[in-house]
Amino acid sequence: MNLHEYQAKQLLRAGNITTPRGIVASSAEAAVAAATELGGEAWVVKAQIHAGGRGKVGGVKVVKSLDEVRAMATKLFGTSLVTNQNAPDGQPVNQVLVEETLPIARELYLSLLVDRETERVAIVASAAGGMDIEEVAHATPEKVLTEICDPLLGVQDFQCRALAFALELTGEAYKDFCRLLPALYRVFIANDLSLLEINPLIVTTDNRVLPLDCKMSVEDNALYRRRALAELRDDSQIDAKEAAANAANVNYVALTGNIGCMVNGAGLAMATMDLIQLEGGTPANFLDVGGNATPETVAQGFKIILLDPNVRAVLINIFGGIVRCDVIAEGIVQAVKEVGVKVPVIVRLEGTNAIQGRALLAESGLAILAAATLTQAARLAVEKAQ
Repeated sequence: MNLHEYQAKQLLRAGNITTPRGIVASSAEAAVAAATELGGEAWVVKAQIHAGGRGKVGGVKVVKSLDEVRAMATKLFGTSLVTNQNAPDGQPVNQVLVEETLPIARELYLSLLVDRETERVAIVASAAGGMDIEEVAHATPEKVLTEICDPLLGVQDFQCRALAFALELTGEAYKDFCRLLPALYRVFIANDLSLLEINPLIVTTDNRVLPLDCKMSVEDNALYRRRALAELRDDSQIDAKEAAANAANVNYVALTGNIGCMVNGAGLAMATMDLIQLEGGTPANFLDVGGNATPETVAQGFKIILLDPNVRAVLINIFGGIVRCDVIAEGIVQAVKEVGVKVPVIVRLEGTNAIQGRALLAESGLAILAAATLTQAARLAVEKAQ
């Protein structure tokens, strides 16, 4: 789950990390009021969306009058900001962050993330921070520095010093960095984050270091114990179908094909999508209803799949283990009747009570195509979708 920049900075401040003063606003007039409250002669107006690259597409701008604050906020509100991270549809701008400006001498890059290979938290830093960090990492990877944290000891002093020297920090900036890094690690662990990215981390003209921007992602599987963070979820920033899936507590990822998939188990879902591709089709989604799927879950899955206007056929692939196939068959019949499915539905049932489940589908009188094997089911789905 991603957080907005202003939410991420609230967590930083809760961890005793200094950030630029800023106020979030939901209207142009509120943005003007925020700038007035902050004072000064210039401000930064930042679109709040769950994507990076805002500065390159006009989502971040320094303004030097209250009229410019109003004009910039008015321009952003109600639009979908398209960046290289959320193309092609972009994400809606419902809020802006109005911040004080700071005298910037240098821009650095700093992030903490979960390294899946080492199964530890990695610190990534570069002296070449700012909007072009992706190009820097691609063209000159030697400029990107990495330190791996011990899971028991966390980030250690020698690692802070090594990165500070490599980033050519001196004096107060050196001290600030060595205080900042352990504090960021504590925020990362305390909030079950999977990513904490600061780009840029600035060095000011008076040689201080502080985060100018911040991007955070919370580990979804930890949200059950981070209820306060879970309440910060902004479903307007994700696909409507994925938002509905979050509410229904099923795992859904929107794709670009025309064959809706409903499967119980992530591995089985991946295999199902692979077979659809092998037969010349393209899946419209990844939808895992879980190992203990119920008729209600199946009905909700149908509704979510059919929110996608591109779906031309639905393939249901269920292996009855924890849940019986006859129970799933009842759910499929109930869902087809309730939702009013008007596209072909192909079902492959295998496992516990699979024979009874297939009999229930055959006796339903509905236009449901039963497949004996997964290959046959994928072939039928591709044929009907065309």
